[in-house]
Amino acid sequence: MSAENPKVMEKEIQKPLSPGRFTDMLYELLGNKRIRYSVYAALVITALVIPSFADNYVLEVFTNAYFYIILCLGLNIVVGYAGLLDLGYAAFFAVGAYTTGILTSQFGFNFWLTIPFSILFSVIAGVIIGGPTLRLRSDYLAIVTLGFGEITRIAARNLEITGGASGLIGIDRPMLFGMRLYQIHHFYFLFFVLVILAIFISHRLYNSRLGRAWEYIREDEDAAEAMGIDRVRYKLYAYVMGAVFGGVAGSFFAVKMTAISPQTFLFTQSAMILLAVVLGGMGKIQGVIVGALLLVFFPEIFRGIGDMRMLVFGIVLLIIMVFRPQGIWPTRRS
Repeated sequence: MSAENPKVMEKEIQKPLSPGRFTDMLYELLGNKRIRYSVYAALVITALVIPSFADNYVLEVFTNAYFYIILCLGLNIVVGYAGLLDLGYAAFFAVGAYTTGILTSQFGFNFWLTIPFSILFSVIAGVIIGGPTLRLRSDYLAIVTLGFGEITRIAARNLEITGGASGLIGIDRPMLFGMRLYQIHHFYFLFFVLVILAIFISHRLYNSRLGRAWEYIREDEDAAEAMGIDRVRYKLYAYVMGAVFGGVAGSFFAVKMTAISPQTFLFTQSAMILLAVVLGGMGKIQGVIVGALLLVFFPEIFRGIGDMRMLVFGIVLLIIMVFRPQGIWPTRRS
């Protein structure tokens, strides 16, 4: 062994821990099933015990974080799995929220019976946006999805059944096992269960034949089609599945807030959800969760500096995207 090798090894050891090396270390650590399941179990237990010592403000922040995790996992199917740009994802969220709001407040439906209708109308919305855009790419796809989001918001603002610009108020809180859910810790656990369900479904989709087809389409549509993959049909599936996630999340959001209005579904909402997916790492479930948590927690942590917190948030995001364009926790190619 030459005399220079120990110095080279010493330099490698002293090399600063970059985001890329840190991610590689996480992959290696979580590659062990025992360690991975232990970490996941610890996170679940921590989430379950948080309500025992946290105040209502902390629970509200965590509940909002869980809500955005569900939305980001839904958009991740469209953007991360299938590689389709969607700038109007808040439209699916709006469809679910208004479906539940209208059925409960105007037709006296039980909340749990509105969920199938929310899923149905979300699927229809996914087909409506997916059908005309399946053969579009890049900028054209972005413009069409953006337009769909704005059409949905404007329609909600002008239709009488949606309450017009004032929206819907007086949406009944749901009943579960004879108990009315109205306290913040009720919705904390409810949204936590939804997050677990959303993660499970996302994981199953990613490792399914459908998920592999989406991955091939994302990497190269022409090559995927040459391999016999019906890219039009599979891209439509991605829009539909993403719409279902958004619709269900919207239904639970409506009964939590008991009031909804068109202002809740602005383009900025879609942009922030997309930002969380890109920031965390498109296609990676853990990365998307990290992105959603940053989206909610960062502004709250720096709330003490007032409006300047959004400026700081934007600067931090810019720095991350410059030095880590693939996201904080990207998908690792096998």
